[in-house]
Amino acid sequence: MFLCDQWTEYEVLDTGDGEKLERWKDVILRRPDPQVIWPKAKPELWEKADAWYTRSETGGGNWTFYQKLPERWEMTLGDLKFYVRPTGFKHTGLFPEQAANWAFMRKRIDGAVAKGRQVKVLNLFAYTGGATLACAAAGAVVTHVDAAKGMLQWARENRDLSGIPEERTRFIVEDAKAFVQREIRRGNRYDGILMDPPSYGRGPNGEVWKLENELYGLVDLCAQVLSEEPVFFLINGYTTGFAASVLGNVVSRCVGGKGHVVAEELALPVTSGGVLPCGATARWTPDV
Repeated sequence: MFLCDQWTEYEVLDTGDGEKLERWKDVILRRPDPQVIWPKAKPELWEKADAWYTRSETGGGNWTFYQKLPERWEMTLGDLKFYVRPTGFKHTGLFPEQAANWAFMRKRIDGAVAKGRQVKVLNLFAYTGGATLACAAAGAVVTHVDAAKGMLQWARENRDLSGIPEERTRFIVEDAKAFVQREIRRGNRYDGILMDPPSYGRGPNGEVWKLENELYGLVDLCAQVLSEEPVFFLINGYTTGFAASVLGNVVSRCVGGKGHVVAEELALPVTSGGVLPCGATARWTPDV
């Protein structure tokens, strides 16, 4: 299990009955989580929530605010800073459990940079740029690709908030598969590749993405843009029912070569006890 325990400003206070209670700096949010099938350990804590996201029977959902919250606020982890806010899709613009993957990638990049290498990283489905910031802060030049223009703007703001030089990031609004296909034709290569694909989505031109149909083909394409001296290849997945070994098998078959894969469940510690499952991650590193 990859357990993310690096945060001080974020905390899972309790879980139960299909929900999680989280502290985001000074703000306490209550949000649904379908994998939480056990009862609450500390029911009295839930009354402290500043906002509660509930799902609608017809799809989607909405927030109920018990306190007036800032339009957005800052979260800090080491030398990285992020803007967060409750969005209409229950998310906040940040997935805290990913800090475990950021630490892994930073360590790999640090080692390469220490040897005098210039490291190029490709971040697909890059969202608001948590991994982009982590890799760029370690010295890599990151190409950040996402189909949602609004998410790229949010990522730029996070980059500026963290004080990362502009020349270390390149932001592209495009469908991930189309971008990789073009990079193959151009002959561009990357030392590190990561992706955090959704279960389902649509590209900027209406392209339909279904993880079970598209993931293997995309990873196979991405293997063609790995450099001769790759540093890492990482897939993160949230799809319920996808075991970590599924991601591990895909990476092993497509990237394989002179390297090895570690695939594990990703989780956050819960202050009231236990851990909160947060999907799965497969990490490939070259043999040394």
